[in-house]
Parts: sequence; structure tokens; C-alpha cells
Amino acid sequence: MRAEQAVLGSVLLDPNQLAHLDWLAPDHFDRPVHRALFTALRKLRHDGHPAAAADGPVPLSWVTDSVVEADRHVRGLTAVYAHTLVSACPRPEHAPVYGRMVLEGAIHRTVAEHAIRLHQAARADVLRGDVEGALRSADVLAGVLTDLARRWGTDPRPVAPPAPPTTVPTTPTVQADQVAEDERFLLAVLAEQPKGMEEVVGWLRPGDFADPGHGQLYRCLGALHHRGEPIDRITLLWEAQRRGLLADGTLSGEQLTAICDGVGPGSAEWLGERVMRSSVTRTAAASARAVRALAQDEALGPGPLINHALYVLGPLDEVRTRWQLATGAPSPAPKAPAPSDNVPRPAQVQAALARSSPSLPSPPSALSRGAPRSAAVRPRSLGPT
Repeated sequence: MRAEQAVLGSVLLDPNQLAHLDWLAPDHFDRPVHRALFTALRKLRHDGHPAAAADGPVPLSWVTDSVVEADRHVRGLTAVYAHTLVSACPRPEHAPVYGRMVLEGAIHRTVAEHAIRLHQAARADVLRGDVEGALRSADVLAGVLTDLARRWGTDPRPVAPPAPPTTVPTTPTVQADQVAEDERFLLAVLAEQPKGMEEVVGWLRPGDFADPGHGQLYRCLGALHHRGEPIDRITLLWEAQRRGLLADGTLSGEQLTAICDGVGPGSAEWLGERVMRSSVTRTAAASARAVRALAQDEALGPGPLINHALYVLGPLDEVRTRWQLATGAPSPAPKAPAPSDNVPRPAQVQAALARSSPSLPSPPSALSRGAPRSAAVRPRSLGPT
């Protein structure tokens, strides 16, 4: 909030600072009153307010007129608060740096908001028995990350975080029993009808099972199938024993017998798709929690945040590819990012990322032609890692 106040205070003190903030949008401000006031200041400058062309002291009308204009769209803004904003600005010429702080906060908030939407969509899909909502939300989040990278002036590329957020995929309690039953039924069908492995082995993986023990048992089935050995409850128990699953407590002979007993006819492909659908929604929810955890890390700059978020979305992309292979759904064609009038030019991005300089700011005429080279050098610590 202090950065937002400092930006507005700098513009109230010096309207020419708006020429340095063309890349900053009203929706980058968190508080509605700040968004309304910044919109009003830009409008007054665009309409040719006398203060924008004044060479001497800024007339008081610049402050009062901006408050009147903003008051049309938001309540609670007074001239007293405008003067509070003026006192909150240490140095008006540092407006681009204050604006960079506001943009950093906006990027963190935006990433967190879309991560929450992805998580909500995944949870809703679990209850509906669907995956489309989660996949659409994941596409939106990936698109937002790409757009934010362009606004920040970096290339979006997945980069592993130093310590990836630890998230455990979970299934709502209401659906957990059904998911476990589907997994047991699938394993029983595969043990009783080994040819069913041909229907699922190309896209179903052990990690798609919510129960780790079920995943390990599927791994045993896959190993027997890969070696061309016969599959039945005895050979399956033998493979599980060879892998140490009985010794370490992952499975017990009674559990395996219970899975294989009482199985009726079933379709391995249909059951595999149900397991795969559950895997998609669990992975989407886990990815959303990981992205949100990154967005809440105030130590991460926008560049690393965006690249780390793209990285933690990778497992969802991999599961989605196998889901499309299982269901025969065509892969969506990559969409080119839509042009945006708010996307800053490179020189504006560089000016936004430049550190403040003790020297006097360049005149507006020079800034309109592009930022000076000395101000265009981005600090290494703010670049993508």
C-alpha cells in the first residue's frame, strides 16, 4: 500500500511523472480508491489539464480536480486523503521505481487469484466427474503467466524452484471411497484378464493411482506384462514380494487376495479412464496449491515467480497429454497471445525496472523518445533466473 500511495503522491506533486508510468495500469493497484484516482489522473492529463503543461509550481486545481473526477467512480476519497498521498511520497522523481513495486504486487496477486480459481475448478470437477473445467482454468493460468512475463519484460520459460513447494494430491472425502473402489476393481480386472493391460499400458501410470499401494501393484502388473510373463494372482504376489512391497508394509498378502477375489467382468479401458480422470483433477489441484504457495512468497521477484509457476504446471501438462491419449481427444492447438493495448514497449519496461538515480530526471521530451541507456539497464537481481 505504501508503494501505491507513493506513486499517486508523486503524480500529484509532479504531473509529468505520468510520462514515466505509461506501462502502469489502474488495475495494477490493489485498493479501489487508488485505482480510481490513478484513472482520474491519467484522464485529466489526456484531456489537457493545465497542470500537465505548467512549468512552475503545480496548481492546487490538479489535486482538487483529480479528487472530483475519481469521486465519480468510488466513495470515500477526500481532499484530505489526497494530501496524505502527497506526504507519503519521499521523492516524486522516483515514481518509476514506486510503480515497479506496485506492478510486482499486482503480479503476485494475479498469479495467486488464478491459482485459487484453478483449485476451485479442480474440486468442482471431482464432484461432477469431469476434467474440462480444471483444464480450461489451467490454460487460463498458463496464458496469464505468459502475458505477465511480457508485461514484466522477460521470456516465459519453466524453471525449477530451488525448493519446490510440497503438495500432496488429495481427493474429497465424498469421492475418495469411489476412487479407491475404481482402482481396486481395475487391478482385479487386470489380474484376471491380462489382455486388458494392452488397453491401458500406453497411457496409465502408477502415479495416477490415488492409493500408493495400488500404484505399486499396477507397477508389478506392468513389469510382468513388459517381460511377457504370465499374470495371475500368484505371479502378481510373487512380483510384489520380489519388489519388497510385502516386507516394507506397502502391501500385504491379504490385501492382494482381497483385491483379486470376487472380481466380475469389467472393462479395463473404461476403469482406467476413471482412474485417469481422478488423476487429472488431483494433479490440477496440487499444481494450483503449488502455484499459490509460490505467489505468496514475497521473496520471489516477478520473473522467478512466473518461471517457477510455469514449471510446477508441468506435471499437469503431462497428465493432460495422457488423458487425451486415453480418451482420443485432440490436443488443443496452441493459441498465439492476443495483442493488448496495455502491453508496454521494451523501453517502458526497462524504465520501470531501472533503479532510481540520484541525478535529476530527464525532461519529458527525451523520455518520449525512449529511456536513456543508463536508466535502461536492469538490475541482475530482477531478471529471470
